[in-house]
Amino acid sequence: MEDVCMEQNRCPAFCNVNTVQKVGIMTGAENEDDIPVGERKTVTDFCYLLDKSKQLFNGLRDLPQYGHKQWQSYFGRTFDVYTKLWKFQQQHRQVLDTRYGLKRWQIGEVASKIGQLYYHYYLRTSETSYLNEAFSFYSAIRQRSYYFQVNKEDRPELVVKKLRYYARYIVVCLLLNKMDLELSEEIEDYTQRFNTEDQLEWNLVLQEVAAFVEADPVVVLNDNSSVVVTSNRLQEGSVPALEQGMVVGQLVLADALIIGNCNNQVKFSELTIDMFRMLQALEREPVNLATQTSKGTLEPNEKPAKRENPHKYLLYKPTFSQLFTFLSASFKELPANSVLLVYLSATGVFPTGHSDYEGPYDFGGVLTNTNRDVVNGETVQKRNQAQKEMHCLHPGDLFPFTRKPLFVIVDSSNSSAYKNFTNLFGQPLVCLLSPTVYPKSVQDQSQRGSLFTLFLYSPLLAFSSVCGLNSVRRGLWERAQEFLRKVYRDIGQMITRSRTIDQAFLQFFGDEFLRLLLIRFVFCSAALRLHKLFRESRSFPESYPELPKQDTVESSLLQKHILELATMLDVQSLFWDDSLEAY
Repeated sequence: MEDVCMEQNRCPAFCNVNTVQKVGIMTGAENEDDIPVGERKTVTDFCYLLDKSKQLFNGLRDLPQYGHKQWQSYFGRTFDVYTKLWKFQQQHRQVLDTRYGLKRWQIGEVASKIGQLYYHYYLRTSETSYLNEAFSFYSAIRQRSYYFQVNKEDRPELVVKKLRYYARYIVVCLLLNKMDLELSEEIEDYTQRFNTEDQLEWNLVLQEVAAFVEADPVVVLNDNSSVVVTSNRLQEGSVPALEQGMVVGQLVLADALIIGNCNNQVKFSELTIDMFRMLQALEREPVNLATQTSKGTLEPNEKPAKRENPHKYLLYKPTFSQLFTFLSASFKELPANSVLLVYLSATGVFPTGHSDYEGPYDFGGVLTNTNRDVVNGETVQKRNQAQKEMHCLHPGDLFPFTRKPLFVIVDSSNSSAYKNFTNLFGQPLVCLLSPTVYPKSVQDQSQRGSLFTLFLYSPLLAFSSVCGLNSVRRGLWERAQEFLRKVYRDIGQMITRSRTIDQAFLQFFGDEFLRLLLIRFVFCSAALRLHKLFRESRSFPESYPELPKQDTVESSLLQKHILELATMLDVQSLFWDDSLEAY
């Protein structure tokens, strides 16, 4: 996602400026000697800051994409120059208007760059506070109509700048669940006025945004039928507390690789809907760092007292080489007593035969990016069965990384390949695996995201969806969420009190993000087992190591809770009243 955004920034904010000549040009017939020295120095200083900011911004493309430390000082310098530039144009606006000919769209371009800096700082740090800062600058551009006059000028390149600003703004709005933009009107105006070659590309952007916004299968409605915006990031009180005296691991989730390589799944920019949901499941609700940012106050170096979220890499359709490089970088920099999470949302790759010895490269895996043909959503192997698929992440490819605590989530039609793990090094290791087969009614919705990931992101959204509900009233939704908090507490106790559960689950249970994912996984497994449409064992999630079923996913108490929730939503007829009937 970062590469694409940087690539689109090759057009600088303004034309390159020879500062002294620029003063002469912008003041028209006025002789340079007639300009007061102070005003001339103001324009010269402004042009210097402008050129310096452009150089630093363009240099961001050359920074390594992985590694936590190499980029921070460079970002700091870039923030510093943009802070000075922003304040300088505010303090000397009148001189710059008259002597430089500063346009409002040029001010908007500086603000847009600052918004991009905050957004990329968020991508690098995973701290959601910086999303709010990006939103502040982007929304200020809109509120102050910095780009308003652009449509009146006969310069399509300026309109493209405006459209790119909107596209970036939309990404931030999506991540903050704040969708209220008129991009469609802007694109329509642009394509009608300028018959350009990129018309189809911008219309495609519009289609992607619409599909992304409409991807949630269930909406929450107010009494007046307006849509309620719900957030599924980690909130205060949303994670069941550990029981007093409960001994669990002290491991902390430090790094996460979120990988999306599903064919035909809704996406925007370089973010599939599954990636979008999982990254939010690994973040806390954002808070403002500087509430006055939109008024021009910049505090780019201010940071939260402690890291709130695990650091994340978002990899859209990576090659095997790219994926392995990012894995290695995360593994290398993983602090002591920390966990690396790998989330794979990808098309399944299946083997074409069975050898006498079945090892970690004999079950296939998930697709990595290549130009190979894809048939019916699954890759077809075209070589003899003695050779393994190259463009595939096999379970064995992850073995070297099990030297440190590893938490794997696989959402794929061949997730079961990752059951064949061996814990070679005795470190904590858990794999949560999606169903490999869904009922047709669920499969038909797969373009809007996987049901399994939806359960890990918002169990109530997923539960309502699998029950065929399209909307839920706000009051009912809030009662159901409150009920689920009680269910989560009970599931947490089932996990920690079980005498037969593998210790790996308990070692991860001390981290709030991993605790919630494990609890949601158990809820998902139990709910699908009771649902009448899910008849095959392949339609149930699995895990490595296996969970003790009687203590967790087949617990009579949990089954009772699921039936109570179904009754609350008036969908009890879709579930088995007596769980024995299901087997």
